[in-house]
Parts: sequence; C-alpha cells; structure tokens
Amino acid sequence: MTDTSDITIRLARTEDFDVLWPTLRDVIRAGDTYAIDPQLSQDRIRALWMEEPRATYVAEQGGELLGTYYLKTNAQGGGAHVCNCGYITSAAARGRGVARAMCRHSQHEARGLGYLAMQFNCVVETNTRAIALWEDEGFATVGVLPDAFLHPEAGYVPARVMFKWLGQGG
Repeated sequence: MTDTSDITIRLARTEDFDVLWPTLRDVIRAGDTYAIDPQLSQDRIRALWMEEPRATYVAEQGGELLGTYYLKTNAQGGGAHVCNCGYITSAAARGRGVARAMCRHSQHEARGLGYLAMQFNCVVETNTRAIALWEDEGFATVGVLPDAFLHPEAGYVPARVMFKWLGQGG
C-alpha cells in the first residue's frame, strides 16, 4: 500500500464530474459491483452521484483525482439517522489505500452531519476486496440476500447488507 498521508478528501465541485466521469462510467458499466443500471446516461449518473446525495467528495493526491464517494440518508422517517455511502476508486489508484481513506473520512463526515449509523445495502459477494475492507473498518454483515445481484460473469450471487453504528452506545 502506498503512503496515503498526502491524500486530500474534499467536497466535490461541479467541474470534478468531467474528470470523474470515465471512472464512474467504467465501474458502473462493468456491472459487477454496483446495483446501478449500466445503461444510464452521463447526465443521469451525474445526478445520481453528484446532485442527489447529501454530499459528494473526491480524494486527490498531487492534483490527481483518485476516487470519489457520496453520502446520503439511507431511509426516511425513523431510519433517517442511518446514512449510506458509495465509493469508487480509479483503476490506477486501486490497492493504494484510497478506499480506506475515503471510508474513514465518510464516517467522520457522517457523524458531523448527525448520522448515528452507516449501512451498505448491496455489497456484492464477489467484491471480496470491499468486503474485507469494510470488515476491517468495523462493519458487520447483518444480512445476506441470496441471488440478489446479477453479476455479468458469475450469474446470480448473494449480496450483503453491512452496518456500523457510529454513535455512542448502541
């Protein structure tokens, strides 16, 4: 793993989308990690990633955008204290600790925004690197949904619901 001490994570700006677009497009169109329609247009993905979440962030190092994540409320009403995040790292930055840095940052930001828990709704079972990272960061699998995700190569595979309490007690 590369030294991540000089990674800066900041709120995304409108103009960041043009730089993020190739990474977002490639990950979403691969269809192997995100339950997002791979045929969505660039404008719809912009709205989904940059406009609809409560906040979107980018990770950069030396002026290069290495990854991005969004943070949004997972449910309304009695569930509004739980947030959800989605993380994407550029192909060139994978394995360099960027996802871990974004995960840690997102937990801090979530607490600052008043969230008491974080939930990942659909962690595809074949995404073993993400599962290992989330477990290492204290997330627990609270449910496994059999055949919940249609992977383009592996067919129907389970998806995990992963959860971490961020507040005091609980």
